[in-house]
Amino acid sequence: MRSPLGQINLDNYKPLRELVFEVLREAIISGKLRPGERLMEVQLAEELGVSRTPVREAIRKLELEGLVLMIPRRGAYVAEISMKDIADVFEIRAALEGLAAQLAAEKCTPEEIENLERSLVKINFSAERGDINAGIEYDTTFHDQLIAASHNNRLIQMVSNLREQVQRFRSTSLAHPGRMKIAWEEHKKIVEAIAQGDGELARQLAHEHIENAEKSLMDVIRESKETK
Repeated sequence: MRSPLGQINLDNYKPLRELVFEVLREAIISGKLRPGERLMEVQLAEELGVSRTPVREAIRKLELEGLVLMIPRRGAYVAEISMKDIADVFEIRAALEGLAAQLAAEKCTPEEIENLERSLVKINFSAERGDINAGIEYDTTFHDQLIAASHNNRLIQMVSNLREQVQRFRSTSLAHPGRMKIAWEEHKKIVEAIAQGDGELARQLAHEHIENAEKSLMDVIRESKETK
């Protein structure tokens, strides 16, 4: 049984339907609302402290984004993550982040390296505490910093277009026992290669890191199916 989503902050200037949409979207991407979970309008409205109308509108918008699947006579469900989706996204991500790491080794500033190292400390601390939520947050920051250090605006934009899908996968992957600590070790090697200005090694390590993240995600999905 998952924990309630919590009531919406009505002090925000945005329309209520947008606030509900953002909360539900974040819950799906973060994994709080799991793939295959049914979205009950009444229950969600009660959790969020709103009427059913903005919930219904938000669900329809989430369907357009591919995050929700509407099944006739059955209702709305969080869309499952297909193996093809995973393979496609990780294939692109490995290529882009590998290139970003290579460019970072050539272009990054001392300040950017220091920021990456600070994120490493936070990821390691989260891993030691077993704090998955904090680990996901700091892991996201690390990858954002790595991409920014490439100083290639087109590359940054391309990665940004994948952000939501990647975030959803990241949440599931890092939940696998031991993965966060291993990810930290992989990150550490990437930063060391960047700091040494070894672009080819940085590219190779970043590519391998994404491949390992994909394998971890596959393991989580396979184990989840075996327990059903």
